[in-house]
Amino acid sequence: MLSHIPLILAQNPAAKKAAQDDNFLWWAIIIGILFLLFIAFLLVVSYGKIWLQAYMSRARVSIFSLIGMTFRQVNSRLIVEAKIKAMQAGIGTDPHTGITTQRLEAHYLAGGNVIGVINAIIAAHRANIDLDFDRAAAIDLAGRDVIDAVRTSVYPKVIDCPATGGTLSAIAKNGVELKVRARVTVRTNLEQLIGGATEETIIARVGEGIITSIGSASSHLEVLENPNRISKAVLERGLDAHTAFEIVSIDIADIEVGENIGARLQADQAEADTRVARARAERRRADAIAREQEMKAKVAENRSRVILAEAEVPLAMADAFRSGNFHGQNGEGGRGVLA
Repeated sequence: MLSHIPLILAQNPAAKKAAQDDNFLWWAIIIGILFLLFIAFLLVVSYGKIWLQAYMSRARVSIFSLIGMTFRQVNSRLIVEAKIKAMQAGIGTDPHTGITTQRLEAHYLAGGNVIGVINAIIAAHRANIDLDFDRAAAIDLAGRDVIDAVRTSVYPKVIDCPATGGTLSAIAKNGVELKVRARVTVRTNLEQLIGGATEETIIARVGEGIITSIGSASSHLEVLENPNRISKAVLERGLDAHTAFEIVSIDIADIEVGENIGARLQADQAEADTRVARARAERRRADAIAREQEMKAKVAENRSRVILAEAEVPLAMADAFRSGNFHGQNGEGGRGVLA
């Protein structure tokens, strides 16, 4: 019966055309299936290994998410690695941390360090520190080292004051200079890390507090007897307010006695007072000399007036003789006296 099918098709053009359409349809289906198999093969080659790795680690990253990462130019292997780390550490399913594939992609596209953020959250989780993904990502995008921040929060670090390795110079009320070097132990305050002041502010505030504390002491001996009073006074000032750190302790590493600034200032003041007194005495001496010269000038002037007056007496007598108005002691005129 099958041998008669070509003859039937040859005799019936409609049946022949239907057979051709069926063949075309079958070929189209076969090509479509082969194309899908080829696409599936490419997907398996490109994403199969990484998807299987995520699946075996319960990271829950779908194949479509991996394809979307490729179009969004996201390093899918990096995202999956971060998600696997979070799952293995037991924080991937914690709703408090909020670690999702979309957030990891967003942080990657924002230029953040995805692996660094995950490592910091894991370290904080191990140390029982409250740190979610949003805060860790914000710290990372703010330019801070979030891993170092968590590490410093767990293990406090020591800051030298002053940072240059020198000493702080402070003067007690008795005028004696004390040279102090302190060591400040701080740990990171994650809640104020964003927008909080840095180590330079801590060093400046501690230095100011030490100088103020020594300056309020009546004698340098009080500070030498009990250096702990400086630490207590400085800690009571709340110097870590609005900073990224919390001050654990302030220890005085070294105290040296410097110069007696008060005595030197008093000596300088006495020298200045002496110079002022000398200047005033010199001024008074100059005024006295000028007064003496002025008196001498007045004496000479009066003497010249006397001489001028004495010179006028003979002239007056001569004039009296000429006019006949000269009288003697008896009241008679000049002529009678001459007679």
